[in-house]
Amino acid sequence: MPTTTRSIPIALTIVLALTACGGSGDGSASADPTTAPTTASAPTAPAESPTSGSAPAVPQTLDFTARTIDGETFTGASLVGKPAVLWFWAAWCTRCRGAAESVAAVQRDNAARVNLVGVAGLGSGDEAMRRFAQDTGIQDFPHLADDAGEVWRRFDVVSQEHYVLLDSAGDVVHNGPLSQTDLRRRVAELT
Repeated sequence: MPTTTRSIPIALTIVLALTACGGSGDGSASADPTTAPTTASAPTAPAESPTSGSAPAVPQTLDFTARTIDGETFTGASLVGKPAVLWFWAAWCTRCRGAAESVAAVQRDNAARVNLVGVAGLGSGDEAMRRFAQDTGIQDFPHLADDAGEVWRRFDVVSQEHYVLLDSAGDVVHNGPLSQTDLRRRVAELT
């Protein structure tokens, strides 16, 4: 029987759920070989600027639009000019729940210098995403509702409790899991 386009995201969700969220819940990085590599380079060719003196060019990495868990529109271009941390999580992931408090603390400590955006997905569903954000105290920064996996694919993310760090030019400087200690260190290096 041929695979339908609709069944691919469901199959991907099941595979990722089985391979990526069986950790100890302590926020430490997994040694699972199915996780993404610790460094990666995404294309960063800047968009053409129509006139000099206009807004900064948007690099390809940040040229996207998504919906937040609150139903608002979010543009990747809003991250231009300041380092950013994208935290990929799923509402049912115990490791993500275990890391939430530390991620929120990193955001509070660095809000003036670094953008932090949660990217929820993998079959979480809108209500579960909002409940996770409320229960874990992470509603002080934006979270994208990415159940279709568009932002996940854009950054080649294959497992939750995953981080993509971008410098102020939008260049990927880290793509992979991080312990909470390493997250703090890497964010300090970005600023």
